[in-house]
Amino acid sequence: MNNRQPFSSDIPAEDLLKIIFEYASKLAHENDLDTLHILMAEMGKKLTMADRCTLWIADPHERKLWTKVAHGIDRIEIPLSSGLVGSSYQSGETIIIHDAYTDSRFNPDIDKKSGYLTKSILCIPIRNADKEIIGVYQAVNKQSYPSIFSEKDITYLSLAATYTGQSIEKAILYSELVESQKEVIYTMGSIGESRSAETGNHVKRVAKYSYIIARGAGLSEEEASLIELASPMHDIGKVSIPDAILNKPGKLTNEEFAVMKQHTLTGYSIFKNSKRKILQAAAVIAKTHHEKWNGKGYPEGLSGEEIPLYGRIVAIADVFDALATERPYKKAWPLEEILNLINQEKGKHFDPQLVDVFFDQLPKILEIRSLYAEKPERMSG
Repeated sequence: MNNRQPFSSDIPAEDLLKIIFEYASKLAHENDLDTLHILMAEMGKKLTMADRCTLWIADPHERKLWTKVAHGIDRIEIPLSSGLVGSSYQSGETIIIHDAYTDSRFNPDIDKKSGYLTKSILCIPIRNADKEIIGVYQAVNKQSYPSIFSEKDITYLSLAATYTGQSIEKAILYSELVESQKEVIYTMGSIGESRSAETGNHVKRVAKYSYIIARGAGLSEEEASLIELASPMHDIGKVSIPDAILNKPGKLTNEEFAVMKQHTLTGYSIFKNSKRKILQAAAVIAKTHHEKWNGKGYPEGLSGEEIPLYGRIVAIADVFDALATERPYKKAWPLEEILNLINQEKGKHFDPQLVDVFFDQLPKILEIRSLYAEKPERMSG
């Protein structure tokens, strides 16, 4: 006779409320899809007392379901019809299995690769506000005795799935909005650069470099992303500069340089009255990315920390890319010469602390330089 005393497989009401309130506060204002994804999986795991919980999102156009298990790890993809998750997605039904290996729909390949032993499984479809299925919650291996999912687990995970559907849909819409904004911003930035024989890749590289430097300097993900989004418009004011000055192959006269310097103020004037964070940041960057730490820059001759941090960051990113890239009117500098110049300009042109960050992050910066390199035909002039 088995004298083992079962312990409750149900979460006490007090603990249930704690979980709900804990994650409700975390998720309320979260718009990053990857972060939301991971938080939702953690919430589902706690609600069902599962060993693992995975949030799968459908991509009907690609005929795939995908998930994120951690930050910094590429998403995992499976066919839309694969396994119990695919079956739940396609049928729209909740699936609860006590022993996965007795069900023909279960795909044991992942267990074989990982050495993990899947036993009990609970799959619940996730629906949006229009009741369309957009994904599946999957809880694996109930951590109780008996180690099987119950009707209460279905209730709890269904509750999470309802909240998840709304939150995921909001995050997807937000993500699409941000991507649309990026596309418009890069296009606008490229317009300014194209008049001075620059390319769309220049603004992309400067944006990526600026993000890397910002994160290396300790800025939050949100603020670094804001700089990345806004920096492509740093030279939008060049649209107002005559071609004869903008593309002059030789040195500008004092009068011509005075006209050239106006592009910073023109860019600022375009965005200064906007109430949107991205465009406010773009205004600051456009105006201040030619200021110098020693006060000898333009348009206002600001020095040190009088120069907004966003402008100081983009200044390094912009100069590095300008020197590192070949143009019809100049050759690219050798990397060693560029690095020597940036080091020499530490405390003169550039914020000395940001120069240290730049060198600390140089491997990542060079990786971006390679990834967004100019195409040979553009480099031939």
